[in-house]
Amino acid sequence: MEGQTTPIEIVIADDHPVFREGLRRLLESEEGFRVVSEACDGEETLRMVRQYKPRILLLDVSMPKGTGLDTLRALSQSGVSTRTILLTAAIEKEQVLEALQLGARGIVLKDATLQVILKSIRCVNDDQFWVGQESVSDLIQALRRLMPQHRAQEAKRNFGLTSRELQVIGLIVAGYTNKDLADKLGISEHTAKHHLTNIFDKLGVSNRLELVLFAINHQLIKEE
Repeated sequence: MEGQTTPIEIVIADDHPVFREGLRRLLESEEGFRVVSEACDGEETLRMVRQYKPRILLLDVSMPKGTGLDTLRALSQSGVSTRTILLTAAIEKEQVLEALQLGARGIVLKDATLQVILKSIRCVNDDQFWVGQESVSDLIQALRRLMPQHRAQEAKRNFGLTSRELQVIGLIVAGYTNKDLADKLGISEHTAKHHLTNIFDKLGVSNRLELVLFAINHQLIKEE
């Protein structure tokens, strides 16, 4: 039919059957969502994600046979493209940071309204992040707020980074693209990419998000 869109396919993972059933009914009562499977523990979640390859996984933090974070860790190593939203009754800031490091795209409290859950799914489906009650278009600023304040008092390490590499990291955390970075520093885009490659190797990270998390966590940049 003209104008018809493909529904967002979802797997719900939670060890409480009543919660799973209720959430399934709510989601399927809305246009544009389709629950393709459910899972009651970490092991079953991994099987269902690998079998159905859903667009979205709604994942409970506390489950038997592998917690939500354990499951996230396994999924991050499996290469699946499913985007995960953690559902939790309560979560510490440190757990939010760990979840984001492991690849979670959203964090939603279980007592959130249906509209918040729907918005979070649409947001994550559109390649954005969702934390709490809102879309996080500027994830870096959200991460700054989440970082424990006492880290600022810890002794800093530079991990073998040069002053130029530290400058590059500061610009990456500020949201600069490779082209913007090159223009700012008066270098070629090729040189900017070379700096990033060296930084990734020294810090053991593989992408910009991991770099930002590492840089903020280890105070490699100056706070504004």
